[in-house]
Amino acid sequence: MTIELTLLACTLLLALFQIMLTAALRTRETGTDYNTGPRDTEGPPVGVLTGRMQRAQKNLFETLPLFIAAVLIVAIAQRESTLSLLGCWMYLLARIAYLPLYAAGVPVVRSLTWLVSVAGLLLVIAATFFTPA
Repeated sequence: MTIELTLLACTLLLALFQIMLTAALRTRETGTDYNTGPRDTEGPPVGVLTGRMQRAQKNLFETLPLFIAAVLIVAIAQRESTLSLLGCWMYLLARIAYLPLYAAGVPVVRSLTWLVSVAGLLLVIAATFFTPA
């Protein structure tokens, strides 16, 4: 397995962690009745931290499908290179850093971290075009 695919697997573990963390925070705030029920309604309002974690999770899920596709294209087309490797590391590390920054409410650095993750994604995509087969 390539390093890029390993980093993709690590990113999926991060996504699972964010899902579980957000669910645990919400359950702690709203109780198990809502969480185990049919959730037909919006549910009780959540606190600041849980709201931030929900938004951070949503933010990850906006670019995660693109990252998955880009890494799979690089792997299938055998276009792994320094460019794709750097891009994967940038995406993963920026997404890891993004979570505590969002939780702490750090505004500008959080946005710059998001830009680093997008730049990493763009590098992986670029590797499909600029890495010789």
